Amino acid sequence: MTTLDAARAPALEVWPALREAAARAEELVASLPAPGSRTAAQRAAAAAAKDAARALRVRFLEAHADAVYDELTEGRTVHLRLAELVAAAAVAFPSLVPTDAQLARDRGRRQADKEGHEIDQGIFLRAVLGSPSAGPHLLDAMLRPTPRALELLPGFRRTGVVRTPSVLLERRDGAAYLTMCRDDCLNAEDVRQVDDMETAVDLALLDPDVRVGVLRGGEMTHPRYRGKRVFSAGINLKSLHAGEISLVGFLLRRELGYLHKIVRGVLADHEGAWHARGVDKPWIAAVDTFAIGGGMQLLLVCDHVLAAADSYFTLPAAREGIVPGAGNFRLGRHTGPRVSRQVILQGRRLRATEPDARLVADEVVEPEEMDAAVAAAVARLSGEAVLANRRMLNLAEEPPDEFRRYMAEFALQQALRLYGEDVIAKVGRFTERSA
Repeated sequence: MTTLDAARAPALEVWPALREAAARAEELVASLPAPGSRTAAQRAAAAAAKDAARALRVRFLEAHADAVYDELTEGRTVHLRLAELVAAAAVAFPSLVPTDAQLARDRGRRQADKEGHEIDQGIFLRAVLGSPSAGPHLLDAMLRPTPRALELLPGFRRTGVVRTPSVLLERRDGAAYLTMCRDDCLNAEDVRQVDDMETAVDLALLDPDVRVGVLRGGEMTHPRYRGKRVFSAGINLKSLHAGEISLVGFLLRRELGYLHKIVRGVLADHEGAWHARGVDKPWIAAVDTFAIGGGMQLLLVCDHVLAAADSYFTLPAAREGIVPGAGNFRLGRHTGPRVSRQVILQGRRLRATEPDARLVADEVVEPEEMDAAVAAAVARLSGEAVLANRRMLNLAEEPPDEFRRYMAEFALQQALRLYGEDVIAKVGRFTERSA
């Protein structure tokens, strides 16, 4: 009996057709040059074969996503993170998601030369996250602390300092100061930084001596901004061009990992677990110079945003061609629908001193006054009633089921955008200009 038979799902007539279509697509792809070198006719043939298999994947998962997820998680007794889940699915259901061998062939290729196997991961994860039963279980798995953070926690508790390649975390007077320090690339995020950010957020949440978290960019060595603090330049487009920005390891891990933990907290054993599932804390963002793309997305999950008077915020989704994470889900809550459409669809830049920017930032201060403003905000958010009210505000403003449904569709739409011809062309031009 196969693993699929053991899933005990009814009406499996789609499965043989899916396996056959997937095999045909794989055989055709193997006979063609790399995607970036194919003729128009070859690209069309490959797309048609892949689309035929993908239509069957969608049909199968519409009926059997819960049964597949239950099998992979042993009846939801095991909490698998995103990467672990798709890896397990690749072994148990190799026609449903790309295998390790298929992904290995793409590894090291430029984005333009990849086959787009992540689209199939997006189909799978849309079905799982869209399920009212499997989806919350996966979200909970992503809210658990990472093994790396648990390993570093005793040292952080003892010294109050952890330094990673991308982030410096320091505990001072009950506050955790998380400084993004990719000084060479203006804190443009890549896989390394996402891992470091989640580790730092976990540590700040798990340390009982921390009451408030503070996010800020460090001083840059970039020639144009040398000696200046910069909050974040968003996604690292050079890494995207090089094929190093993955759907599971970067785009979804970022949203369901450290950003979601800032909103909901981390799920871990703690005192008072009977009245609060997770350990959550208020967060402050201090924006110097600019918060672009993912940097602006960070502001939308924080409880208090400080902005230097000479800074600006923007979500350049139209220019980059991708979906700005959960920015579409959250920005309108702050600004209203008209401004959110101007920012996301038309690339509007909000300068800190203009009125609409105050819908995103709580305070605008002169650059030299930022340290004092941060200290005052930490004091205000250290009150005893802040946590309970913060939880209730987040529950009202970002209901878990609405977030889950948004992320389900995001999983597929972002996967499709990663392989859009316009995206590949734009990041290629950006990389050439940077060089």
